[in-house]
Amino acid sequence: MAFKLPIYMDNAAATRTDPRVVEAILPYFTEKYGNSASRNHKFGWDSEDAIDLAREQAATLIGASPKEIVWTSGATESNNLAIKGAAHMYERNPEGTPGRGHIITASHEHKAVLDPCKRLQSEGFDVTFLSPPADGVITRAMVAAAMREDTILVTIMWANNEIGTINEVPEIGALCHERGIIFHTDATQWVGKMPTDVERDHIDLMSWAGHKMYGPKGCGALYVRRRNPRVRLEAIQDGGGHERGMRSGTLNVTGIVGFGKACELASLEMDSERERLLLLRRKLERELSSRLEVVQVNGHAERRLPQLTNISFGFVEGESLLMGIKDIACSSGSACTSASLEPSYVLKALGVGDELAHSSLRLSLGRWSTEEEVDYAIEAIVKAVNHLRTMSPLWDLHKEGIDVSKIEWQTH
Repeated sequence: MAFKLPIYMDNAAATRTDPRVVEAILPYFTEKYGNSASRNHKFGWDSEDAIDLAREQAATLIGASPKEIVWTSGATESNNLAIKGAAHMYERNPEGTPGRGHIITASHEHKAVLDPCKRLQSEGFDVTFLSPPADGVITRAMVAAAMREDTILVTIMWANNEIGTINEVPEIGALCHERGIIFHTDATQWVGKMPTDVERDHIDLMSWAGHKMYGPKGCGALYVRRRNPRVRLEAIQDGGGHERGMRSGTLNVTGIVGFGKACELASLEMDSERERLLLLRRKLERELSSRLEVVQVNGHAERRLPQLTNISFGFVEGESLLMGIKDIACSSGSACTSASLEPSYVLKALGVGDELAHSSLRLSLGRWSTEEEVDYAIEAIVKAVNHLRTMSPLWDLHKEGIDVSKIEWQTH
């Protein structure tokens, strides 16, 4: 065996920090440790220069100007600043319309988008939560049909974090620009892995995070368009006027240096990395689908990220499957709460039944994933699924040709 156990297939949750990123960060802990806002000595100047370089690196990756990059603590904060900041800045109430303005999002967005939208809803904004089709893709036509006279903001993620489906973001952005509506996208799973050009793709606001692209945790960025149109945001955090007044607080110099270096590496290596990971993902899906019955790859067949797959295994309980493949770090389709075990709301939004939603795995590959690891994962998952099915009376009924979904169970 040419690799160590356990193997890591949860890169959609967090990636390993690239050693080259760590090397770039280290001097800013012990040698160049000044506050970047201290402009009267060399320690502060060195940190400010490092921040400026990181802005250039981040801007280059997405086709923006360095002045359009606002540093945050991560994509959750970026999403909150973008959504709440834009809603409060652009709220309006055309004659005859209730509320403070209309916002469009989708019901299978990340919680870091859904929860800010629900907060705005409680403040008097009207929010439309688009229901995705079975393939999970939000289209320009769906957004256009939901637009109203008082629509002020559309927020649609570029690629879904659970199923990897890619929404029609450039087309939706173009539509928003045609209608004079601000467009935000949560691009946390997209940037650093797929080509991005905020001008070409008609983006006004875009969130992403360092720890999804081999940078450090605790550092994120928000792209804020400066012209055609110039986008303004109401700050959600007050204090020293940092980041052009949009996000006050002493900058995380070490995190930002690492973020910038991660962007630089992504710019250089993204294309070859994407091709390699796509081949590995396809092998994973092909082998599991051919060697096991009742297997469903969730989301659009083609419009998906190259490194992420979400697969449901019929007649298997997801948490038991995770226990059966404990040497593989991945995610289940269930989210554990203090009182209950609920199936993924993303899969349920796509119309996946509770049984299959409970039996899904998200497997996400990364820079250090190897074909040997994929081969090991295939064998381990096949073995675990077959073992669990031998203990399932429902599987026995299915093998006998009985449609389990049509059985009417008696209760006493």
